[in-house]
Amino acid sequence: MRTAAVPLIAAAIVLGASEAIAQDREQVKVAFAHALPNVEGKRLVAVTVTYPPGAKSLAHHHAASAFIYAYVLSGAIRSQVGDEPAKIYHTGESFYEMPGSHHRVSENASDKEPASLLAVFVVDSKDEPLTTPDKAPGSQ
Repeated sequence: MRTAAVPLIAAAIVLGASEAIAQDREQVKVAFAHALPNVEGKRLVAVTVTYPPGAKSLAHHHAASAFIYAYVLSGAIRSQVGDEPAKIYHTGESFYEMPGSHHRVSENASDKEPASLLAVFVVDSKDEPLTTPDKAPGSQ
């Protein structure tokens, strides 16, 4: 009886650790995606990005054709695009990213309150994925 409980406890520990790790990262959900009927070869994709307290995204690039408008829905988001200084955007503020930009920092500016934003992509219809995390130094 005791040995049967060990795998269950181990699984619970692993699942608990996975959930804790997941809380360090953002959650992204597609809210809208549609071809632009008046702009051949382009589509509009809107995603909500939700950050638990203290959570962050990995540094990343977006699809080469992607122009992005971001609007902070709640909380405060710290963002750094390219070589510009990092800036904190609060609820109701917005920023944009030009095609080919490097998003070095995207994170919840608070370790106590959640934060979220709406990111609207205007992108070539065939460009996928929309976001590519940076490779770790030394990886190929």
